[in-house]
Amino acid sequence: GNDGGQFFTPREVIRVMIKTIDPKAGETVYDPGCGTGGFLVQSFQHMRDNLGERATANKIEVLKHRTFYGREKENLIYPIALANLILHGIDEPHLWHGNTLTGNEIYGGLFQDAPSLYDVVLTNPPFGGKEGKEAQTRFAYKTGATQVLFLQHVIDSLKKGGRCGIVLDEGVLFRANETAFVQTKRKLLDDCDLWCILSLPAGAFVNAGAGVKTNLLFFTRGGYTEKIWYYDLSDVKVGKKSPLTLSHFDEFFRLLPDRSESERSWSVTRSEIESKGFDLKAVNPNRKIEIDERTPEELL
Repeated sequence: GNDGGQFFTPREVIRVMIKTIDPKAGETVYDPGCGTGGFLVQSFQHMRDNLGERATANKIEVLKHRTFYGREKENLIYPIALANLILHGIDEPHLWHGNTLTGNEIYGGLFQDAPSLYDVVLTNPPFGGKEGKEAQTRFAYKTGATQVLFLQHVIDSLKKGGRCGIVLDEGVLFRANETAFVQTKRKLLDDCDLWCILSLPAGAFVNAGAGVKTNLLFFTRGGYTEKIWYYDLSDVKVGKKSPLTLSHFDEFFRLLPDRSESERSWSVTRSEIESKGFDLKAVNPNRKIEIDERTPEELL
């Protein structure tokens, strides 16, 4: 019941992010705010299915025992995540119980052999939280905004060449008036190749208990962002009775390999982003705004 600010990522959004990042057997997958473990479970199924005929006993063993790592703070959610991973076939769930941002550990027994850097990060960090000084001291750019600290943590958790798919609220993208927001976005563009921003409809998370406007960001650590490809689904009407489905993303996946332009997609250069003060919000230049030209008398 959304107790304690918990809300869950719709399965369709998770599947789209995993299909875009495409984690492969032999890579490590990390979620620093894993909730009930949805990203880890779906990643396991994706990686196992893609092995197909190459699925040797050794490869399956690595998938089940040395691939998936997560962190979760909530006492009620942590055991659910453990059960979820085990019931879905991940025999050794490496889940750390504690506060990812402060480093305060409640139970770390399952995380003792965890790597310091990961090949893939897939996550939907909490939005709108307010972190105190204890969390902020561990980060280069200090702010109370939970999601901005999580973004810094994610960048620092990726190997060189590592890939990330992350859900971020619109506020992080357009806010250019708070130093830590701008510094974090500059770090993202300097240290990573932010190759895609997918703007979701406002109601994408309504069934999960949140009405906030969100975006999916995809980036690779160790590059430098020259150009960002945008895809805009913000005009799609979704709600409790008409949820977001995988079919809404058909064109996205068709255009993604070549970063092609369409009515819903376009590219923005690094210099354009810098000139806007690192405002990354998706503003579709191809959308035709329909203006009603009728006079009040005609409307009446």
